[in-house]
Amino acid sequence: MSTLTQRELSPDELARFGAEIDDLRARTVADLGERDARYIRRIYAAVRWSEFAGRALLMAGLIMPEGWLWVSWLAGAVILGLSKILDNMELGHNVIHGQFDWMGDPRFNGKSFEWDIVGTADNWRKTHNFKHHTYTNVHGMDDDIGYDVLRIFPEQRWTPAALFQPLYAVIFALLFQWGVAIQDLRVGRAFIGRITWRQLAREAAPTLRKSRRQLVKDYIVFPLLAGPAFWSVFLGNLLANGIRNVWTYTVIFCGHFTANAQTFPKGIVKNETRPQWYLRQILGSSNLSGSRALHVMTGNLSHQIEHHLFPDVPANRYAEMAPVVRDICRRYGVQYNTGSMVGQFSQVIWRILRHSFPSSPAPMRARAQTQ
Repeated sequence: MSTLTQRELSPDELARFGAEIDDLRARTVADLGERDARYIRRIYAAVRWSEFAGRALLMAGLIMPEGWLWVSWLAGAVILGLSKILDNMELGHNVIHGQFDWMGDPRFNGKSFEWDIVGTADNWRKTHNFKHHTYTNVHGMDDDIGYDVLRIFPEQRWTPAALFQPLYAVIFALLFQWGVAIQDLRVGRAFIGRITWRQLAREAAPTLRKSRRQLVKDYIVFPLLAGPAFWSVFLGNLLANGIRNVWTYTVIFCGHFTANAQTFPKGIVKNETRPQWYLRQILGSSNLSGSRALHVMTGNLSHQIEHHLFPDVPANRYAEMAPVVRDICRRYGVQYNTGSMVGQFSQVIWRILRHSFPSSPAPMRARAQTQ
């Protein structure tokens, strides 16, 4: 829990605080139009063309002079990795949230969009869109708190296995898309006998089919198309997926697990009002400061606070909304956590290291308006 102090908002202040957040959302939604549609179409085109360029450069090893082979391979892997990041972060994540459903374009329909990752969009809609965004940082309700892999808050139960979590954290970062893929399956249920392995296999069938398609595409089809450059393309695709995994892990952890990000007990959601929900989103999230390029490559999750307040508003609007939200927080004395990626991720690393050892849980507040 954060050690910062914050005064409790009176019922009248809380109501006015919520009304200002509601008003900002209403003004933004009323202004949506062609520039937002043009933006997401350009992102879609950038994903497709960068994927083509990356794969072409990986294939170019067939014709490149020997001295340029490594340059072509590395450039291809990096560009393909950037394409996968853009597909997952600024295109897939935001479209799946329904941010562009108002366009009526089937390419950007949040209920049917599928992305370039081993996990299915359907699972993500459940674990992320519903559970995480509804119960953000609530213990026992938000599975994203440590992803059942890491202990990063003192309120989480310590076990001796946590001593090795710095190693788990590195493995989790490298394989992050797989963690996302199996998150909703809760594989541990089969080990303790809550469900049979046959039941787990049935539940896992869509994920297994999606994973198989992704593996065949990246590690069989495209390498085979390269002929004698099979292993060059295979390893290039492996590096591209690794780049995407580590970047996504870093961005998501920076948005939720910094030093001042708060977690909450289950009781907080009982009779929780909309303004209290807004406060919980703000107090449990962290922003990243940086350039426009950083915002785009993070899927605008560099504005994690604004995303948690307005998950179905097009993310390209968050940069405009952020100063308004920050000013509202300043006037009502609400913590608004932001910092550089280096600074925020260093706090995440500290949490992972610190809470690998036993620690006494800090008391969790029963209301989000207190800290």
